[in-house]
Amino acid sequence: MKQNIFINKAEASGIIPFDLWDYKPTIEIVEFDLKDHLFMGMILKEKEFKESLSSIDFSVYTGKAVAVICSTEAIIPPWAYMLLMDKLSGYSVYIDICSSEEILLDLWKKELQNVEPEQYKDLKIVVKARSETSPALYLLITQLMKPFVKSLMYGEVGLPKVILKN
Repeated sequence: MKQNIFINKAEASGIIPFDLWDYKPTIEIVEFDLKDHLFMGMILKEKEFKESLSSIDFSVYTGKAVAVICSTEAIIPPWAYMLLMDKLSGYSVYIDICSSEEILLDLWKKELQNVEPEQYKDLKIVVKARSETSPALYLLITQLMKPFVKSLMYGEVGLPKVILKN
């Protein structure tokens, strides 16, 4: 009598999955809207702006990343950003003038830069497909892995799309 032996071809292929989401930053990202500290939400008056910032408990930003935005089309002089940085820098771990999505992407890229691609030397790697992942992360991981991997693929272990072979 013949026995049917199940062979997991995906497992037997030697393909190693790589999930970009394993490197997604967990830091809380909050937005600081300068509009809330402007006269009528549009005009920066130095005295009022400084008083408004002085009334803030910046300790609420401890350990967080802060995205500095202005949700109106106000003209903000550079010194105002410098003043805000002075107030936030004792608390926040990351501060930039951009959206929270841009900060997330920047921090995520920095996490990926910590990957040691040498550990994947001569291996077959498949980068997990996720529609909600920025294409910029796929660009970066390809750049990092290309010199080391035997092959780099995209998708799932069972049905990957070959991107490159060395």
